[in-house]
Amino acid sequence: MNIVITGASSGVGFEAVLDLILDSKHKVIALARTQEKLKTLYDIAKGLNPDCTLYPAQFDIVHDDYPNGLIPFIEERFGKIDILINNAGSLINKPFMELSQIDFADMLQSNLLGHVKMIQNLVPLMNENSHIVNIGSMGGFQGSVKFPGLSAYSASKGALHILTECLAPELLDRKISINCLALGSAQTEMLEKAFPEFQSPIAAFEMGKYIADFALTGHKFFNGKIIPVAQNTP
Repeated sequence: MNIVITGASSGVGFEAVLDLILDSKHKVIALARTQEKLKTLYDIAKGLNPDCTLYPAQFDIVHDDYPNGLIPFIEERFGKIDILINNAGSLINKPFMELSQIDFADMLQSNLLGHVKMIQNLVPLMNENSHIVNIGSMGGFQGSVKFPGLSAYSASKGALHILTECLAPELLDRKISINCLALGSAQTEMLEKAFPEFQSPIAAFEMGKYIADFALTGHKFFNGKIIPVAQNTP
């Protein structure tokens, strides 16, 4: 499988890459904004599987150049893509009345519009029967418990969920499936930012493995679905 994953420098994205490269049949392009963390990812991956094919690349999904940067990079190494995992994102923890319009814009850029750009640019490179996995949040899942300080983050994730549902029928003719995992808590830096005192029962590597497994097989069972992945909320 030829796999592209964003937000690969930390948390569940980092762990999903390490799970995927254990099978040498998979080739992975790992995207993130921080070169140093990508180097760490590469070194660990090669330690786990010296034969793995991993291409770490520094790339900002919101601001960087797709036509003259990312697309040629992917075409030269893969040609075509089988799986896209949209994991990149960020979080602002601030009371609603203190949030600025810029705060909301930042959340929408990071958690929605960056993924819109990624999908629009990469769909033409995707094979038939390929799979797009958006990483959402229980914070944006309808009917879930909501928490003070996370309104901008949760609203942006809710928008990503709806985008997933909207794109499923639009991508049918291309035979591309798209789903969204609404993640509950896993012990990551982002969780600690949102809930400093909370200890998740799920380790980052466990959630990373779940994401990797779902990306490989979930499209056989689901399309256009928002799937809650949580023992509790948060």
